[in-house]
Amino acid sequence: MGKILGYIIGDIVRNRIVLAYTLILLAFTLGLFLLEGRPEKAMLSLLNIVLIVVPLVSVVFSTIYYYNSGEFMELVLAQPVDRTSVLLTEFAGLALALVLALLIGVGAPLLWHEQSLLSFLLLLAGALITTSFVALAFLGAMLFRDKARGIGLALLLWFFFALIFDGLLLLALYSFSEYPLEKMMLVLTMLNPIDVGRMLIVTRMDAAALMGHSGEVFREFLGSAQGWAVTITVLLAWTALPLWSAVRIFRRKDL
Repeated sequence: MGKILGYIIGDIVRNRIVLAYTLILLAFTLGLFLLEGRPEKAMLSLLNIVLIVVPLVSVVFSTIYYYNSGEFMELVLAQPVDRTSVLLTEFAGLALALVLALLIGVGAPLLWHEQSLLSFLLLLAGALITTSFVALAFLGAMLFRDKARGIGLALLLWFFFALIFDGLLLLALYSFSEYPLEKMMLVLTMLNPIDVGRMLIVTRMDAAALMGHSGEVFREFLGSAQGWAVTITVLLAWTALPLWSAVRIFRRKDL
C-alpha cells in the first residue's frame, strides 16, 4: 500500500488543478497581509476565503479524481489486496496532497507574517475541513455511479454547508427569538464542519464581540479545555463518519 500511496500523492501534487489551487491560495494570503495594516483583520479576511475555497476545491476535486481513478482502482483490486485498504489509501493520498497544498499556499505566508496560536488554529481548522470534505466526496461518489450526478452532489453539499445551512440557522433564530436558543445554536453549529471551523477561530478574535450574547456563549464554551476537545472531536468525526460509511458501501459495491 505504501507504493500506491506514494503514486497517488505524486500524481495529485503534479496535477495542474492542485498547483493552481496552491498558487491562488498563496497569492490571496500574501496579498491580504500586504494590503491590510492589521494582522487580525487580514486573518479574518483569510478565514472567509479558507472557509469558502478550501471545502469547494476539496469536495469537487476529490469527487472528480475518484471517478477518474476508477480503472486504476480496478487494476489494483485485481490483485490479492483488501478493498478497505485500497479505498483508505486513495483517501489518504488525496487528503495529504490537499492539506499539503493548504500548508504551502496559506501556512507558509501566514506563519511568516503572524506566528501565533490563532495562525495555528486557522491552519488546523483548514486541514480538518479539507479531510472532512474529501471524506464527504468519497461518500457521495459511493452513492452514484454516474460521474455527473456525483459532481452535482458534491456541489450541492458545498452549497448547503457554505450557504444554506447558515440561512436556516438564522431563520430559526429569528423565528424563535423569544426563547433562549444560544446553547441550542451551539449544538446545531456542530452539524456543519465549516461552522465549527469558523467558530473555533472567530471566538478567539475581537470579532466575537460583534455577535452579542451568542458570541459570549460560544467564546465561553470554545475557550475552555472541554470546548477545545469537543470541537476537535467533532471535526474529526466529520472525517471519520463519512469515510466509514463510504468504506462500508465500497466493500459491498459491485465494481
